[in-house]
Amino acid sequence: MRIDILTLFPDMIGAVLGESVTGRALKKNLFELNLVDIRDYTLDKHRRVDDYPYGGGDGMVMQAEPVYNAYNAVKSEKSRFFYLTPHGKTFNQAMAKELSEEEHLIFLCGHYEGIDQRVIDLLKPEEISLGDFILTGGELAVMPVCDSILRLLPGVLGNETSMVEESFENNLLEYPQYTRPEEFMEKRVPEVLLSGHHKNIEDWRREKSLEVTLRKRPDLLKNAELSKKDKEFLEKLKKSLAKDELV
Repeated sequence: MRIDILTLFPDMIGAVLGESVTGRALKKNLFELNLVDIRDYTLDKHRRVDDYPYGGGDGMVMQAEPVYNAYNAVKSEKSRFFYLTPHGKTFNQAMAKELSEEEHLIFLCGHYEGIDQRVIDLLKPEEISLGDFILTGGELAVMPVCDSILRLLPGVLGNETSMVEESFENNLLEYPQYTRPEEFMEKRVPEVLLSGHHKNIEDWRREKSLEVTLRKRPDLLKNAELSKKDKEFLEKLKKSLAKDELV
């Protein structure tokens, strides 16, 4: 996979994606990362890429031409082009999986008060967002998006099977995790996890995953893959929680 990121602050992105899991994968050539400085594509001798908005108002707007030129310098027939913007569809794990199967991704990071709408209309990027809040620039949004995609590539994670049990897999949150010591501040690790009984541990983890999802993100359950046993457990848990609220 190749990822091109059109940005005004390439060093910011490189500092994050060049570290930890993605950094090791980059050194192993498991993916290609190209940070494109939009300033390199302006004709202004001072490398200026922004100007005052027509119609007045606070702030500055990124000009169309540098963005247009930067995109055309890296695009290919296999490219999918994305713009990080609050106007976009909220990014999620399903989208991360979909994009991890692409050969070439291009991301455009906005800044200041935004980008001249004409270049958006001309290039027609797919618009994605992290959620209903505002960041100072698209760089802060593109890094978690790329991280979520890259960790799904073969060989990037040391333990490929761990992804199957992570949060949002099958629309469920992950079960609680514990490690040594067995007791901390008078709180012990659940005995089932110390039993060595794999079936009991598997059942406990499944029930805890269902419980955590019901308590914290019940909206996910409507699209979760639930067995008859799962549904029966959830019904009992709902009745128990309702009874506790009445006490």
